[in-house]
Amino acid sequence: MMKRLFSRAIAIGALALGIPALVSVPVTPVHAAQRGDLDRAVQALRAVSTMRADFTQFGRGGQRLTGVMTLKRPGKIRFQYQKDVPVLIVSDGYRLTMIDYEVRQKQVWPVKNSPLGALLDPGADIARFGTLMPTEHPDVVSIRVRDPKHPEYGTMTLIFRRNASTPGGLELGSWVAIDAQNKVTRVVLENQRYGIPVSDNLFRYRDVESRSKR
Repeated sequence: MMKRLFSRAIAIGALALGIPALVSVPVTPVHAAQRGDLDRAVQALRAVSTMRADFTQFGRGGQRLTGVMTLKRPGKIRFQYQKDVPVLIVSDGYRLTMIDYEVRQKQVWPVKNSPLGALLDPGADIARFGTLMPTEHPDVVSIRVRDPKHPEYGTMTLIFRRNASTPGGLELGSWVAIDAQNKVTRVVLENQRYGIPVSDNLFRYRDVESRSKR
């Protein structure tokens, strides 16, 4: 029971997707050379046509889940959790859907209503609502995305590292987010692969009928 409750809670956290210390503003000033990094980050995300990466998701109390994230432009993403977590998060480009197969429940949100929209549509979200955050390492770029007109969408902070071998020269290494209820989750990416063949079928899913309708 505790495993099921934890898996559902942390999967929901992925939709808002942090650690407050990473979201707060450090005292280190932003150097002039870094001010163009906001545009570079947008260009780097736009340069990714497809991407697959292993992810580790951390929640409160040190909870940890793993899985595989697959992204395809425009707007498609899939979080396939480890085998003992019967939860799937998938976007078809318009709707973000979370399915808990164990309890047969499904929740759906417009992509634009989730901070994940910053990842799926960088031109619309990061360029308009992104703020370059100071960092203490010259090879790390941190961008906080928040729509001031819609605080209920939450806040997402994207953490990039400079890597000349990746599309756009900046590689998304992690993100941190806080939802409207101040729930915090951190996701770390590893083993990123770019430009791989990804079928649109991957962003379809086996539907469920809610137990409340039975």
